[in-house]
Amino acid sequence: MSTVPPPEQPGDQPSLSDEQLEAFLRDAAEGGGSAAPKEPSARARMVTQRLREQDEAAGRGRKRRLGRKPTAPAEPPGWRTGPAWQEMNGTRARRRRVWSAVGVVLAVAVTVVAVRPSVLLDRLPGGASKAAAEPSVLPAETALPTAPPGTADEAGLLATVDNPFRGSPARAWAAGPDAIELPKAKAVGGMTEQDVELALRRTKEFLVATNLDPKVLRGGQPTEAMALLDPEQPSTLANFRKSLRAPTEKADPIGLVSRFDPDEVRVAGDVVKVRGHLTFEGGKPGQVLVHADYTFVYPLVRPDDGAETVARTIVRRELTLLLADPAKWMATEGKLAVSEYAVDTFNNECDVHDGYLHPVFPDAAPTGAPATGPAKDPYDRSEPLRARQHEGCGQVTRT
Repeated sequence: MSTVPPPEQPGDQPSLSDEQLEAFLRDAAEGGGSAAPKEPSARARMVTQRLREQDEAAGRGRKRRLGRKPTAPAEPPGWRTGPAWQEMNGTRARRRRVWSAVGVVLAVAVTVVAVRPSVLLDRLPGGASKAAAEPSVLPAETALPTAPPGTADEAGLLATVDNPFRGSPARAWAAGPDAIELPKAKAVGGMTEQDVELALRRTKEFLVATNLDPKVLRGGQPTEAMALLDPEQPSTLANFRKSLRAPTEKADPIGLVSRFDPDEVRVAGDVVKVRGHLTFEGGKPGQVLVHADYTFVYPLVRPDDGAETVARTIVRRELTLLLADPAKWMATEGKLAVSEYAVDTFNNECDVHDGYLHPVFPDAAPTGAPATGPAKDPYDRSEPLRARQHEGCGQVTRT
């Protein structure tokens, strides 16, 4: 439907310049999509004309001073000034499109997390280790427990590099040297409280040097541990060195030291979990005996950079060390003598005696001799280790 334009009023100015009209007609002739310029309304033309007349009257009634800038012509706000509406509408449209795309991404992300929460949880600080709340560390053990630990909350889940103790009771155990706590010393067997305190401290140093020293775990020599032993017991040191140099079934350093072949495995991270306790008693006059009963849990990966599969080897040791008074015994002051020891290893190849522990990974089959002994729970500390000796190499119920 067409409409007739109103007749021009006296004093109306042409609403379109010749250049604008010519450009419009040229676009129309060429088939362009440009829309015709819109004329201001009659009211807008009247306001413009009135403002122009005011500007001219103000100019005639005022003397010009040298150097003063002429007054800017008055214009109706929002018509000749400000952004064009088409430009503003375009910006808003782009913003709507951006927010629409963000909404789609968020909707997809929410759906993925709802179906598979680990996608989000595994990427939080600590990775999968934070998916479940970290358990509180158990209080220090002071005596053997009456039963093995219960099933872990994550039982059945495989360990990962970020969470190497997942699915294991050791997750709630203390870690490293701090897990070996010394009982309060007191005088026994003719030895002073200071003597007993020294014996306890040196026993801890020996346990750390043989089971937690990173260099030793990587297959190095336990030199710091050997330095703690009394040279007045030459057979002990000589046999220890020989077992390290040429291990055999009857003389394997694994009886005293935890070591891994660096060409085969490496410890995953720098955390080893530890559970056990120390006790002491007087021996013969001038002697104090320190009994250690500890379980060590080692998370291991293959040495290549891309290794992700984690195996855990568990070692339980019973060890009795003796500190003697040099005034009463042929002994070196401050040095330890090995009275007796026993060891049981879990998730370790059977009948391999080369001075190293050899874990079996969950994605591989054992390569050593077949297991012939009964199945054992490596976390069961409810009975003395001596009661479980000579049972042969058996299967483990968990690692």
